[in-house]
Amino acid sequence: MSSSLTLTTLCASLLLGSSVAFAAKAAPSDITSPEKRRATVELAQRLARPGEAQPLPTELALPFSPAGFEQTDAEERATAMAAASRVAQQAAPKVSSDRDTLERIAAKVIPSGTIFLGGEPTLIFGKKPVKIGTHFTVRSSDGQDYDLELVSIGSTTFTLRLNREEITRPIKPGKSP
Repeated sequence: MSSSLTLTTLCASLLLGSSVAFAAKAAPSDITSPEKRRATVELAQRLARPGEAQPLPTELALPFSPAGFEQTDAEERATAMAAASRVAQQAAPKVSSDRDTLERIAAKVIPSGTIFLGGEPTLIFGKKPVKIGTHFTVRSSDGQDYDLELVSIGSTTFTLRLNREEITRPIKPGKSP
């Protein structure tokens, strides 16, 4: 029995010794090295540093002190009316003569050809025939409608009238009258 006790004691001491040696071995640390931490801390300090503010443009309207803030109500109304008058003058359409208007809108009147119906020359616009003396409406690029009259039809030209102004155009665009 003493030999088995000795063997048991020996085994126990070996197990105890190996577990102590195993426990004495250093476990990997969760804390990074000071060099790696220093780089991270420097980056954090650089990112946390506030940036330099850029100066505001001098023409920027300030919301708490707008131009004319010190004006009385009457002065403010007068300034607003003067500004509205300037805008209206700039936006007012330029008055052009009937000739200028006719030249501008006649370019939109493009017939596809001519035929003779009952011995009279007739302009063709798509499938619509238009005889001499017919009035028709043409819309300008600014959205205004104008009443034109077909005055005459020649072999290669036609004449339009707006009020007292007349213009002669070629029947086929690109051909001179």
